[in-house]
Amino acid sequence: MSTAAAIASTVVDPEMPMLTLADLGVLRWVEEDGDTVIVTITPTYSGCPAMATMRDDLRHRLRDAGYADVRVRVQLEPAWSTDWITPAGRAALAAHGLSAPGPVLHHDGPVPLNLQPVRRSLTCPRCASAEVELTSEFGPTPCTALYRCAACLEPFEHLKEI
Repeated sequence: MSTAAAIASTVVDPEMPMLTLADLGVLRWVEEDGDTVIVTITPTYSGCPAMATMRDDLRHRLRDAGYADVRVRVQLEPAWSTDWITPAGRAALAAHGLSAPGPVLHHDGPVPLNLQPVRRSLTCPRCASAEVELTSEFGPTPCTALYRCAACLEPFEHLKEI
C-alpha cells in the first residue's frame, strides 16, 4: 500500500465515525504520482450529504501529509453496496451498538415492488437476541432503520442492506 493510500484509509466517515472510508467500502482507489494524489470514492447513495465532507477530509489529511495536489473523484458505477463493508467495519458497527447489514439480495430480472415492511433476519448488537422488532424504517440517516430488542429492551439502529 502506498503512503497516500495508507493515509487515505485512516479518514473516517462523518456520519459513522467508528468506520473509516476504507472499512465502509467507499474508498475505492488511491493513485500516487510524485506530489499528486488522485483518490476515487463511491458514495453510499447518489444523494449522500456526507460526500463533500469526505472529499474535504481526504484533501486536508493528504495535504497535511505533504501532497500538494490532491484530487478526489466520485465514481457512481458500480453502485456502492453494503457488501463492500469490511469484516473490521462490521465489527466496529457492532461494537458501537449498530446492527451490521446482512448480505444483499440479488435479483435476476425485475425487482418486485412490495409496500410491506422489509423483513430482515438480524440480531440485537447488544445481547445477540433474534427477538427484535422494527420501530421505524427510517433512522437518523436514510441508510438506517430503528429496531428494539424484545429481550434486553434496548433500541438500536440497523444499517440497511443496499
